[in-house]
Amino acid sequence: MTQAPTPTADTVRRLVRSLLADSVLGTSATPGPEVRPVGAGGEAATWWVGARHVLRLAPDRDASARLRRELRLRDLVRPHLGVAVPVGVAHGEWAAGLAYTLDTRVPGGSAEEHDVSAVGEADLAALLTGLREVPARQAETLGVPRVAPRSLEALRRAAERAAERLAAADEFDAARLHQLTPAAATQLAAQAGTAVLVHHDLRGEHLVVSADGRVRGVLDWTDAVVGDPAEDIAGLALAVGSPAAVRAATLAGYAARPCLRGLWLARCDTVVRLAESLTGRDAAPRPLLRVQLRRAWEAILLERVTELREQDEEE
Repeated sequence: MTQAPTPTADTVRRLVRSLLADSVLGTSATPGPEVRPVGAGGEAATWWVGARHVLRLAPDRDASARLRRELRLRDLVRPHLGVAVPVGVAHGEWAAGLAYTLDTRVPGGSAEEHDVSAVGEADLAALLTGLREVPARQAETLGVPRVAPRSLEALRRAAERAAERLAAADEFDAARLHQLTPAAATQLAAQAGTAVLVHHDLRGEHLVVSADGRVRGVLDWTDAVVGDPAEDIAGLALAVGSPAAVRAATLAGYAARPCLRGLWLARCDTVVRLAESLTGRDAAPRPLLRVQLRRAWEAILLERVTELREQDEEE
């Protein structure tokens, strides 16, 4: 297999010059917009192009297929969401078989830079509501895969093993996982007939948040699936904290079961990922993984009420 070329600033400048109008590019005296990488990692090399555009370059054919699918999916979801999705300016191939998209930049920072306000939580609720309204069959005709819900019991067992490693490294109190019993994991199993369009990667970097805490947009739809809505609730728990995620999901009309399921998906995932980071199997920045673990394990009123009800029933 031929190794994909590594995109450089010169690669990006040449591509941008072929795509944008002279009024944007400038003249020989003004070389045009600055190009700079957004950050390392990910499945597409992402570059800022001036202050108004974002260029993404897929590194392989699988990522290229999902990038092309995203262009069609964004058009499908846009009318249903209360927040913005990027608008494409151009798309094509930047190397043989490798796709690119040039999009307008959604103004704002990320959820890692700005806290989400109470009004911003309502924006997240509108996002979850809109995703549920997107016709799942139409998404599937675009190539969005249908994915079965994960086994919370299997994830619980993996998290218990990971928690022991974290406890040995003084990173986590393994006893906290005792809250999720095998019976509770069974009770929180996904219910049949609840599949919706799921963004499936609602990390803080993919939520565009303004300085006043409003959620203005959602980026990167390449991992979207038709599946378990609790996965997006879990993603929000990692991005904005469990209380805000559950409040947003409740505003969107989700009942206690999917909210608590999302909460425990997030908690188990963060324990497993931080443990894998300690052994070098997860390349994500360890400080970010610690922050995500803290957010996921924030207590929420819903589980406190549930605990009180369980105690009353036992008495």
